[in-house]
Amino acid sequence: MTMTEHEKLLAGKDYDYRDPALQAMLAKGRRLVQVINTTTDLATRQTAITDLFHQVGQRVTLNGHFEAIYGDHISLGDDVFINGNCFFQDSNRITLGNRVIIAPDTKFYCGEHALDATKRFGTRPDGSRYLITHTAPITVENDVWIGGNVTVIGGVHIGNNVVIAAGAVVTRDIPDNCVAGGVPAKVIKPLPALK
Repeated sequence: MTMTEHEKLLAGKDYDYRDPALQAMLAKGRRLVQVINTTTDLATRQTAITDLFHQVGQRVTLNGHFEAIYGDHISLGDDVFINGNCFFQDSNRITLGNRVIIAPDTKFYCGEHALDATKRFGTRPDGSRYLITHTAPITVENDVWIGGNVTVIGGVHIGNNVVIAAGAVVTRDIPDNCVAGGVPAKVIKPLPALK
């Protein structure tokens, strides 16, 4: 059975971003993000938020300017607060659990390219060239506070009850109950487990 380009994208395989279904998803995402960022009507904004995301929990707040690529790959739990100027490059699934706080200027990047420069571009059967991108999901569990100007890379899993210090670059999994920071981020100190 042949995979669709969308299925290839979510599986982290080489995919063709020109695929009409992917282009339609991208167009829908751009349209809804524009509504979210420009409308002053709260009901219209809430409808756009519900239509953009794959899943939206209760009491979700987008505070200020927000950007996403597809939108439909993003799932938000209850009591999620996303501050201004955050960017979700959701070329794979991004899942935020309950009570997640995202500070301003935070970026989530699901896509990556090969370290070997000779493997960054491919050639289609018609001879045209294309950029090769591989994707991986990002998961943030419950009760997480991500500080300002943090970057989270695809394939990362951030555990429960975690604080990510401002300016960190999260390139690998972070376990439950800790503060992590730095470039690349590492555990700085433990936190008491929540009861």
